[in-house]
Formats: sequence, structure tokens, C-alpha cells
Amino acid sequence: MTSLSRPSPLTVAGKYLAVAAYVIFALFPLYWLLKIALTPDRMIYSEGTALWPSTLTFENFRAVIFASDFLAYFKNSVIVSLSTAAITALVAAAAGYAFSRFHFRGKRWVIVLMLLTQMFPLLMIIAPIYKIVAGLGMLNSLTSLIVVYTAFNVPFATFLMQSFFDGIPKDLEEAAMIDGCTRFQALWKVILPLTLPGLGATLGFVFTAAWSELLFALMLINSNDAMTFPVGLLTFVSKFSVDWGQMMAAGVLALIPSCLFFLFIQRYLVQGLTSGAVKG
Repeated sequence: MTSLSRPSPLTVAGKYLAVAAYVIFALFPLYWLLKIALTPDRMIYSEGTALWPSTLTFENFRAVIFASDFLAYFKNSVIVSLSTAAITALVAAAAGYAFSRFHFRGKRWVIVLMLLTQMFPLLMIIAPIYKIVAGLGMLNSLTSLIVVYTAFNVPFATFLMQSFFDGIPKDLEEAAMIDGCTRFQALWKVILPLTLPGLGATLGFVFTAAWSELLFALMLINSNDAMTFPVGLLTFVSKFSVDWGQMMAAGVLALIPSCLFFLFIQRYLVQGLTSGAVKG
């Protein structure tokens, strides 16, 4: 049996340098976002290419928090994103389990129709969606965004959850049912705990999609009271100028809920993304 040769120090160093270069490339926009947010307005153009401003200010953050409606936009986005993620995860888990465990008439056509919903560009269906929402009297409401976001995220989330249920042997729930559990009890006590990584991955995907969505929020919401933060960022753009400092400060603040949410589900998300990567 031949032993595997260890990689040379040059190879290891090259890998670390490649990873470091990728991390710098990925994080540089966030760094620039923070840099502009901390730069005084009078210095944004005069020191626009400097890696760090010579003078720091928190005036942009103060103006965003206390002199604008950003906190209201912020609250609306949290409500919409959390509600969409929770409802979508619940519906996708139920549908994914059904597709994974049951065979019923028309199952293939249902799957095909769900796939077809993912093939149309949003610009192609925004007008019909607007007409439907307006006809239901749901314009300028957070409920309309939650319903639309849920409808568009459920198909992908369902296939994602189905893949996790497919990876769990049916013998586990059959054994639980032999021991006296009903199918629902077997699902709740045996299968569901094993799919927590899948639920974490699904929640993360849906929350991110709802948190950053702009097109539907822009078309379906005209009321200042129901705006989400992606639309609210446009309020910093006037007819003749753009308040870059406050816009970037609002962008930095908008990162906080996403970071906290992913910190909360990090353990399940990592397990979900790596599940099935190694077998044996």
C-alpha cells in the first residue's frame, strides 16, 4: 500500500492565497459600503478613491435612524421576510414530504407545472400579478407581498425539501409506525428532526430572497407606510442628486437582520448545504 504524498508548502501557500483573494474580492463591496457610510458628504467626491476617509462621521447613520422613515421600512421588511420564510418552509416541508413518500395520480404533472412557474421572467408576469392583486384590493399591503413571495418561493423550496426527505430511509418511519406511532407522529418525532438542516437551508434561501426583493415591492406598494427597505432606499435618490452617505448607511443597517438570521440558523444551514456531499 502506497502512502499519499503530502502537498508541497508552495501548493498549500497557493491555496491559502487563492482563498484569501476570493474572500477579499467577495467582501470588498461591503467594505466600500461601510467606507462611504462613514465619509462626510463634503468628502465623498474629493476623497472618493481613498481606501479610508481622513475624517469619520456617524452623521449619516444618525440621519437615517432619526430623520428618515428607514425604521418603518426596516420593520416592514422584517415582517414580510420572516412571514414569507416561515409560511414557505411549512408549505414546502409538507409538499416535499408528499412528493417524496407518496405516489398519486397526476404527481408528474404537478411537478412539471411547478417547474414551469420557475421558467418565466418576472417582468413578463408582473402586469398580471398587479391586476390580480389590485382586483383583490390588496395593493399597498404587506399581505400582498407575503402572498406573492410565498407563491414564487414555494416551488423551489419544495424541491429542496423533497431532496432532503429522499435522503432519509423510509425504514425509519416504518419502524416507528410498527412501534405504534401514526404517520404524523413518525413524521414529527423521527423524520422532522433529521430534516432540520434542510429546513435551515430553505429558511435561509427564502429569507434572503424576500429580504432583497425589489420589483414586486416597487410595483405593488405605493404607500409610504407599507414600503420595504429596498424600495425605501430609493427615497435617498432625488431628481438632481443622490445622498450616497445616507443610502450606504441604510444599506449597512439593512445587513444586520440578515446577519443575525443566518447566525441563528448557521449550524443547520451548513449541515444542509453539505448534506450528501460525502457518502460512506
